[in-house]
Amino acid sequence: MMTSNLSVLGSTGSIGKQSLDVCRKCGYTVKALTAFSSVDEIEAQAREFRPELVTLVDEKSAETLKIKLKDTSVRVLSGIDGVCECAALESADTVLNSVVGMAGLKPTLTAVRAGKKIALANKETLVAGGRLVMSEAEKYGVKILPVDSEHSAIFQCLEGKPSNKALKKLILTASGGPFFGKTRDELKTVTLESALKHPNWSMGAKITVDSATMMNKGLELIEAVWLFSVKPSDIDIVVHRESIVHSAVEYSDNSVIAQLGLPDMRIPIQYALTYPERYESPVDELDLTELGNLTFYKPDYDTFECITICRDAITKGGLYPAAVNSANEQANLMFRKGEIGFLDIAERVRKVYETIDCKDEYTFEDVIEIDKLARQMVRGD
Repeated sequence: MMTSNLSVLGSTGSIGKQSLDVCRKCGYTVKALTAFSSVDEIEAQAREFRPELVTLVDEKSAETLKIKLKDTSVRVLSGIDGVCECAALESADTVLNSVVGMAGLKPTLTAVRAGKKIALANKETLVAGGRLVMSEAEKYGVKILPVDSEHSAIFQCLEGKPSNKALKKLILTASGGPFFGKTRDELKTVTLESALKHPNWSMGAKITVDSATMMNKGLELIEAVWLFSVKPSDIDIVVHRESIVHSAVEYSDNSVIAQLGLPDMRIPIQYALTYPERYESPVDELDLTELGNLTFYKPDYDTFECITICRDAITKGGLYPAAVNSANEQANLMFRKGEIGFLDIAERVRKVYETIDCKDEYTFEDVIEIDKLARQMVRGD
């Protein structure tokens, strides 16, 4: 089902802004917008796209926005309940969720239960609550289309797959982030400024730090397990510095199919919205002759141990991926605030994984409880 009316959750973030750029190009109607507290940005978006509904999570910011938009017909809500109302809005057929972190789980579940098509850019939704989300999606007949470039690539490479038996493994590519090739000793004193200098992608601060620790690739591994119904052992990770091959699939006959394109998120965003059709893109054409060489390396699992922690967590199952995700969110935030060092992120995440007691079967309330506990452990409360 191609998108026509869209709710964009997290519209002032990097993915949200690029999603709105795709909406301009494709002529989609935007019915709802949400953000955390960016009053001026979301006001400008609301005046351009004239949605029915806008939500700011922060209540004071929402009150300010109401005043600013009083000359329009846009309704303004606040809090996570307001975000969920945007996710379930009757006039929207598709929800693009680009909320950062665990906060995206409840709106995703709300959208699924409302029967919306989901364009998912919030990987934590599946990392923390994969079993819940996928079972609800099956129950309500909802299609979840990946927006992450890696998962979009795999999704595209799997189209036309004759059977599950034909699939041998998934190959997730990773840029390696800004610290590729560095040793643990060299990483002891790296700064936030250097961690935010990603070589290829322009992203928000949280995900850019996740790329620097390579936690992002571990989270993507967990997400891929749920999206494509594979075992963790069926997923390989390859460092590809140029970020041109976005991921690949190896079949039982050892043929490998990959998806290539310039490192621009508008390609996977647009495909999630136009699927199964393809339309002209605002992104430049890929010229392989200009690239010259494409390089591939094995990850340094000893230095960037977050990948292994995530693989162990999803292999163990239950709430362990949720605990690891929440521990990382807290440690990542503390690093960005200057409260801990770069290597402390992985160390604190591993400590939570090794010491926390997690259920195999869980409810949404269990996910919220383990989220609180993991964050407390990281903070040392």
